[in-house]
Amino acid sequence: MRLDREKAVTEQRTKKDEYQKVLTAFGQAVREFHKGDLDKAVLLLEEFIDKHPSEREIVDRARTYLTIARSRPKKETVSPKGFDDYYRWSVVRINQRDFEGAIKLLQKALDFKEQEGLVYYLLADAHSLMGQTEPCLDYLKKAIQKDKMFAVLAQNEPDFEALWDDKKFKLLVRLA
Repeated sequence: MRLDREKAVTEQRTKKDEYQKVLTAFGQAVREFHKGDLDKAVLLLEEFIDKHPSEREIVDRARTYLTIARSRPKKETVSPKGFDDYYRWSVVRINQRDFEGAIKLLQKALDFKEQEGLVYYLLADAHSLMGQTEPCLDYLKKAIQKDKMFAVLAQNEPDFEALWDDKKFKLLVRLA
């Protein structure tokens, strides 16, 4: 009697563990889908459907995601060619809240115009939105050194609001 009970408990744990693995695999595929990596999502969803056909309800959801992923147009890849392209695409990335992508584009823009204060200002902006105070202040200082108008802009820029009470920020924008 006791062995039957232990066996039942063990089987129940095994089923629970297997179901957790199923949910984890499905969750990974959905995360890739939401990140926009549709190629990877399609691969993970197809693999999930093949491995877990008995999980009908989740497989149905996976098929829905798979259909959507296959029907969405692929992201266009744009190759910036000069300063203006890098600058404009960095602004788009900031607006999409892809701050790391924006920073990469802005670094490339500096290759074309190293003395452009606007690039340093946008680098400061992106770092501020990421909560990275020190790099933000470093780039803001460079922007202000290039053109004093960036001090006035920073004082009124909502993206810098988290720094408005920061002593270094105040000193930086008031000394300009």
